[in-house]
Amino acid sequence: MNDAGPITLAGYAAAARARLDPAVWDFIEGGAGDERTLAANLTAFEHVRLRPRVLTGLGLPHTKTEILGRVWAAPIGIAPLAYHTLAHPEGEVATARAGFPFVVSTFASRTLEDIAAAAAGPLWLQVYCFRDRAVTRRLVERAENAGFEALVLTADAPRLGRRVRDLRNGFRLPPGVVPANLTGTGFSSPSGHALAEFDAALDWSAVAWLRSISSLPVLVKGVLTGSDALRAMEAGAAGVVVSNHGGRQLDGAPATFDVLPEIAAALSGNGVVLIDGGIRRGADVLACLASGADAVLLGRPVLHGLATGGTGGVAGVLGVVTDELTETMLLTGTPSPQDARPELLGGTSSPQDARPELAGGTSSPRERAALQVPEPAARPDGVTLRRQDLHGSLSDPLLDTMNFLNGITHRYPDAISFAPGRPYDGFFETEHVFTHLRRYVTHLEENGATPAQIRSALFQYGPTSGQIRELIAASLRADEGIDVPPQSIVVTVGAQEAMLLALRALIAGPDDVLLVSSPCYVGITGAARLLDITTAVVEERADGFRCADLEAVILAERARGRRPRAFYVVPDHSNPSGATMPLRTREELLDLATRHDLLILEDSPYRMVSPGAQLPALKALDRERRVVQLGSFSKTLFPGARVGYAVADQPVAGGGLLADELSKIKSMVTVNTSALSQAVVAGMLLAAGGRTSELNTETAAYYGNAMRVTLRELAACFPDGEALGVSWNEPSGGFFLTVRVPFRAGNDALVRSAEDFGVIWTPMSYFYPQGGGDHAIRLSVSYLPHSLIAEGCARLARFVRAQAG
Repeated sequence: MNDAGPITLAGYAAAARARLDPAVWDFIEGGAGDERTLAANLTAFEHVRLRPRVLTGLGLPHTKTEILGRVWAAPIGIAPLAYHTLAHPEGEVATARAGFPFVVSTFASRTLEDIAAAAAGPLWLQVYCFRDRAVTRRLVERAENAGFEALVLTADAPRLGRRVRDLRNGFRLPPGVVPANLTGTGFSSPSGHALAEFDAALDWSAVAWLRSISSLPVLVKGVLTGSDALRAMEAGAAGVVVSNHGGRQLDGAPATFDVLPEIAAALSGNGVVLIDGGIRRGADVLACLASGADAVLLGRPVLHGLATGGTGGVAGVLGVVTDELTETMLLTGTPSPQDARPELLGGTSSPQDARPELAGGTSSPRERAALQVPEPAARPDGVTLRRQDLHGSLSDPLLDTMNFLNGITHRYPDAISFAPGRPYDGFFETEHVFTHLRRYVTHLEENGATPAQIRSALFQYGPTSGQIRELIAASLRADEGIDVPPQSIVVTVGAQEAMLLALRALIAGPDDVLLVSSPCYVGITGAARLLDITTAVVEERADGFRCADLEAVILAERARGRRPRAFYVVPDHSNPSGATMPLRTREELLDLATRHDLLILEDSPYRMVSPGAQLPALKALDRERRVVQLGSFSKTLFPGARVGYAVADQPVAGGGLLADELSKIKSMVTVNTSALSQAVVAGMLLAAGGRTSELNTETAAYYGNAMRVTLRELAACFPDGEALGVSWNEPSGGFFLTVRVPFRAGNDALVRSAEDFGVIWTPMSYFYPQGGGDHAIRLSVSYLPHSLIAEGCARLARFVRAQAG
């Protein structure tokens, strides 16, 4: 162990053992009988050999995967384990706070409601069907009401296995450790309670019964054969968990990894396949994915982390496995979890353990189905590209989100859309383009430019760093009190290019990390993904961003051997949440950046289109050149011109500014920004004497009124909002606000909203890099005329009430 904590799961296990009572340790670690199956789960992975691939040009792979319509940050969740308070006083609440998908045990030692309130990731409920079905029904109803997303029926425990360690120790639960979601007596002896309460006559009808009492999908846990997997699907399950109960039920049952290919082949993609048992490293996760699993569940290691460091320990354990998985994917040339195939597995270390389905050949239809590698159909007219030969970012769900939203908008053209974050069309007149262009030409003439020079300024490429930098610098001084030389500015193709240039220049190696808030604008996370840049997430709280949370992430990343390089933030009326950072927090952030040698990427496109006085920009407060400002004229002046800029006045050792380095990169990307676009924007700046705030007085008033109208209509449409579980924030400006709803607001709900109710919005889950925001939607108030906002809110209210019902 180093000073920062364990760096392997074995290290966490050793640390936990030193902290736990021996009898508690045996209860957590023990298996049934002679513990042969317990040992087999671990041994199965020892025989696996992965096939590395070299010179793939892959870049950084992504670990995101979609399970039951929900995007997981990694194909790793937490298996159901009873009584987390044995490991830590906060128990399951601390575990849920770590932010990973979590299957909560029926025998959880904290209430479902408390766990849900603390959870930063999706929750599922593990279900035992008791003899008294009313007990199970109440649990399921509570879970669904608390926002749990699936049920996991444990099918391999008609009674608990013979666990010799517990019998030898005469194990009973310590005082105060109880199943918080069950009432009654007899809980102190887990095996005795199970013998009395579990339904030993349980059959496949239990799946249908669970589906009859709940709308949640049901998975069957404890499946170890292909035939049982098929029976589960026939019974109506959404998937299976390949599990032998951690070796705690039938001693002598096979290791889960050994039977996984058979089960995956039997289902052939027709249901979700998860696996638990013996997974202790990232390579084990990839081996499971290659053998047909969609994701894995970790059990005992999570309790080791919980005992070692509470929430931080759980996050540490799962972070280690995720980091190892990413590294293993890179070394095997695997761009995404969906690209993990059986050919990654090069056989086993001992011939007698070799399995033909992992040895690289296919000898039966079942084995060929497990491979799931369709051969491209022969085509006489051209080549078919394999997805695994394309960059891994193209399999990332992040890159599909906006395409999906655009598709919905085009499919339902008559729907009222609160989705576009675009300026209102009513401000633009076609003739204005020519007026502004002529004004810029006049400006050049008045400053002594010859006709040839003017012609070149409009028709030629122009300097890479831009030809209107002086006007932008003057505008920043007039509007923002930001005094920087024109040489520190690079004119870009929108702020998106400015982001790309800044990231490429500042992130120098694989250990450099970009910090982002969560929720976060997808443009920055998408750019980071395209550049194979590692991001670390700083979760915003209900009352907004806190510097203490950023500092904790900085320290955690350094403990993992990484260098936090820059923090991206939208301090004013942010996209997507609409939040604004207080002045004191801005000052604290700049101080923190100095203490931790951090750069800040400030992106504030909504300041000048928001009513009232604005707080000082971070760049205006910046005294140590810690801030790289990413600016845009798309919201304030002319969206179609696509003119942005970067203010990068940081000196670079050896001479020059960071802006010069950005220009070098730009010369290899877009060469220059459209001279004609720059000319029109320059004419607009000249019209207002550089003060975009004055040019946008009417615009800001319009958007401010749109926000007020939207908030008023929401209040009128949801007078019972609190009772219904609907609430919203009240931004002071910008384009966006967030509405919390009492259901999962994902793509399925969006389609229903557009199709049946004629109103479109954006799922907030799009903006959470590591998952979250599933019960919230983003509304944009900028694009709709005021006359349609009221009708749009009325439609939204009808949809929300129907969906909640």
